[in-house]
Amino acid sequence: MDTDKAHAALDSVYGAGSTGALDAAYAAWAANYDSETASLGYLLPFLITAWVARYVAAGEGPLLDAGCGTGLTGPQLKALGYSDLVGLDLSDEMLRVAAGRQAYGDLKKAMLGGPLPWPDRHFRAFFSTGVFTIGHAPAAGLHELVRITRSGGHAIFTVRDQVYETGGFREVFTELERGGKWRPLEESPWFRCYAVADPEAQVKTFVFEIL
Repeated sequence: MDTDKAHAALDSVYGAGSTGALDAAYAAWAANYDSETASLGYLLPFLITAWVARYVAAGEGPLLDAGCGTGLTGPQLKALGYSDLVGLDLSDEMLRVAAGRQAYGDLKKAMLGGPLPWPDRHFRAFFSTGVFTIGHAPAAGLHELVRITRSGGHAIFTVRDQVYETGGFREVFTELERGGKWRPLEESPWFRCYAVADPEAQVKTFVFEIL
């Protein structure tokens, strides 16, 4: 069953333990990622378009899909009129699938938490789903994402419940706010990641304006 395979793949990526192991886990999952996450009712790549559309008008500049995976969000935003989309991910195999969707103008391999290959204030906004989660990108990765987002732009991203308290997100949020880098605009209630499976798996969406 796809749900069994999806749960096994999730266990593999959550328990990867290192960047190399995480890359290998996603490489192994890339070909079946879309169908298996669909079997769980994975909502986030589609639901994030609502927050993007709420805060960012189409045509205002490039948008970064930070941790784009197989690029599930790209076609949804393209259908809503967003044509200047860029994706980054740590997995070559996932990026190859994303490229096949023909929704992204550019795709780069990069790991959140390290330096990113764009100049200061380059993007109109960044958005990210399912990346600030168990065994994935650290909260410190937000500093680089803020650096490459222009003043007046937006940071739109989800954080998994299990890492919000223990992963230093509160501290990084406060640090960026006190440093005059961003200000909070919206914090959603906790909601389910999956419509079908794992009702206890919860995330929040956060929106900040870059200063």
